[in-house]
Amino acid sequence: MNDRERVEKDIEMFEKNLSKYHPKGEKEKEIVDMAVRYSEDAKFYLERGDIMTAFGCINYAHGLLDALIKLE
Repeated sequence: MNDRERVEKDIEMFEKNLSKYHPKGEKEKEIVDMAVRYSEDAKFYLERGDIMTAFGCINYAHGLLDALIKLE
C-alpha cells in the first residue's frame, strides 16, 4: 500500500466510524463538525497531491472522533 492508498483507507475508516457515532449534546456536535471539516481538508490536500498534510488532517479527525467515543 502506498502513501496515497493509506490516506484513502484512513478517510474511509473515519467515515465508517463517524456513521456509527451519534453526538448527544451541542458540544459533541461541534467536535464532530470539526472532525468532519478535518476529513474534508484531508480530501482537499489528497486531491492536490499533498499526502503529508492530508495524512495529518485525517489523523486529527480520527483523534477527535476517538476521544468522543471514549467519553461515552
